[in-house]
Amino acid sequence: MTASMPSLRSESPTPTVVAALYRFTRFADCESLKQPLDELCQQTGVHGTLLLAPEGINGTIAGSKEAICAVLEHIRALPGCLDLDVKLSTSAAMPFHRMKVRVKREIVTMGQEAVDPSTGAGTYVEPADWNALISDPDTIVIDTRNDYEVSVGTFAGAIDPRTASFRDFPAWFRASRDELLGRGKQPKVAMFCTGGIRCEKSTAFLKSEGVEEVHHLKGGILKYLETVPEAESLWRGECFVFDERVAVGHGLAPGSHELCRACRRPVSPEGRTSPLFEAGASCAACHAERTEEDRASYRERHRQETLAAARGQPHVGAAQPKRPKNCPA
Repeated sequence: MTASMPSLRSESPTPTVVAALYRFTRFADCESLKQPLDELCQQTGVHGTLLLAPEGINGTIAGSKEAICAVLEHIRALPGCLDLDVKLSTSAAMPFHRMKVRVKREIVTMGQEAVDPSTGAGTYVEPADWNALISDPDTIVIDTRNDYEVSVGTFAGAIDPRTASFRDFPAWFRASRDELLGRGKQPKVAMFCTGGIRCEKSTAFLKSEGVEEVHHLKGGILKYLETVPEAESLWRGECFVFDERVAVGHGLAPGSHELCRACRRPVSPEGRTSPLFEAGASCAACHAERTEEDRASYRERHRQETLAAARGQPHVGAAQPKRPKNCPA
């Protein structure tokens, strides 16, 4: 049995299809799954990153509609993946330079081995019902993403944990628990993230900590922005995404942010007016973290990328700049 391909938005005659996907399930031997999946992606021209771990699969890939269909069909045939969670959008150009299939300890790193999202996650809330839940004064709304993501956009009234990485979330919650939940009757907790995967794990974590009524946005922010009319939306700003689009808005339209090529943080239009911003070399957030020697190296890489783009060629030979702890993995 093969699940049908979700409908696609056509922004150009031959758009690049971007598929953000995940599934918490149990894989007994990830290494045996890696090579066939990698070979199929290479054969079909699909680019992006897929992570395999004993707890499931996660990643974002891009390619032609036919290629993405073929890869999704292959993944859905893996153990427990028939109900794969997939969010599709389109991009005017290929948002990834290469294809990587990696085996990891976790598909989203929290460092809590006892947490099992496949059996202990919270209650899904459809995007159409999300506004009512988070508008309830008895609901605590928590953004489970990292600080650089929240800075791009979030839901009105949501709590920002100001975490540098998802691994920091358990410690933040334990330190903030009494302040958040009080010592009497527990309120409802609603949590959200980009595509839903971190919410699966964070709601399972809260339930393992004894929090009873935990909800999470089904399909994440991306599904909300895709399906909820902008006039009814409680979202403020744009949504950071982990590819060359950088950020998207309502209807998954391209956003206004760019990526700093030195630190991989998102930079807003206002941020690009800073005297510390230099395309390809620095931004206000990372200028003090890097040396002038680093910036000289980034400038040269940027120059080579610009020349390659002018020739219509990808530039993938040079190593990417190292990211600080609080930047995308």
